Amino acid sequence: MSQHSGKILIVDDNHLNRMLLTRALAEQGHTSASAEHGQRALEMLRADSFDVVLLDIVMPEMDGYQVLQTLKADATLRDIPVIVISALDEIESAIRCIEMGAEDYLPKPFNPVLLRARLGASLEKKRLRDQEHLYLQGLERELEIGRRIQFSFLPDEIPQPPGWEIAARFQPARQVSGDLYDVFPMRDQQHIGIVIADVCDKGVGAALFMALFRTLIRATANLDFSNARRAGARFNPGIVLKKVITLTNNYIARTHAQANMFASVFFAILDPATGALAYINAGHEPPIIFNARGVQAQLTRTGMVVGLMPDRPYTVRRARLKPGDTLLAFTDGVTDAMNARGETFDRERLLAMLTPASAANLLDAIETRVRDHIADANQFDDITMLAMRRKPK
Repeated sequence: MSQHSGKILIVDDNHLNRMLLTRALAEQGHTSASAEHGQRALEMLRADSFDVVLLDIVMPEMDGYQVLQTLKADATLRDIPVIVISALDEIESAIRCIEMGAEDYLPKPFNPVLLRARLGASLEKKRLRDQEHLYLQGLERELEIGRRIQFSFLPDEIPQPPGWEIAARFQPARQVSGDLYDVFPMRDQQHIGIVIADVCDKGVGAALFMALFRTLIRATANLDFSNARRAGARFNPGIVLKKVITLTNNYIARTHAQANMFASVFFAILDPATGALAYINAGHEPPIIFNARGVQAQLTRTGMVVGLMPDRPYTVRRARLKPGDTLLAFTDGVTDAMNARGETFDRERLLAMLTPASAANLLDAIETRVRDHIADANQFDDITMLAMRRKPK
């Protein structure tokens, strides 16, 4: 069989036409099968693989229009090229079929040269479509692998210190995401590190840098930064925060300057025993502390985004979560979520729904409200949230 040969399905209720086409196709190096009506053709197409369909218009039981409409509505069959068989007085019908998605038409009586040309063009289109499908399937597999790897960078289990509830939600807009969150015990085993970040841009590039930011922060967070290594030196959250963010910022800004990638980062260290929270907000959406009496604090920015310029100053600030307080941190995919009318979910909507609840129930409620707001519109940005609640006594 030649490189340009194909497997052709002939659909025609006229026995003589089927025989003539079968012979002409064989002479041109193609294999073929025949169906005497549309219903039989669909059965054959679903049971076997064909490269091109030669389709008559006027047939009993199911005519060519119905067959073509069914093919184009079927995701597994719609890309098979269809060449309509038409008599000279059926040209308008052939044009209608082309408007419905047919590739071309073949007038009766059959001209072998024209048949070869029509089939050659359709087979080439089929070959290119098949290559495109293979490429997209390969890309889909690679993205799925990337998605699984990226999810492995998120914590398998979130630490739950006595008297606390900590929960997170992570919903990428695509297969891979530029958002990240992390919750992990610090070196002294008494403090908890909390990170939420949003890498600029979207897609694979942002996902790669998400992994880099997460690795740098997690790896450096448990280094010993004490100036004196004497026994009994106390763990200092402020020193750790500044060192980690500064090291991460300088590494990205100097080593990957040409990539022009950066991230907004909120990095906090919690003492669960006292509720004391030390934090750096590097260009991130301000997290909110609230309780039954309403919003108690918004943890505003204390420095610029991480990775843009080296040697930038970062200020450590402190807050305290009392019994009944909840801290909610999130990326701008929450407040920037947009509906079909172009309206964002915005911070005011978020603030209006902050009422006492468990950390998990709070995030579930916000996620539901955001999805209801987006409705049929596309989610264009990653949505990540982290809630930390100190249980009432």
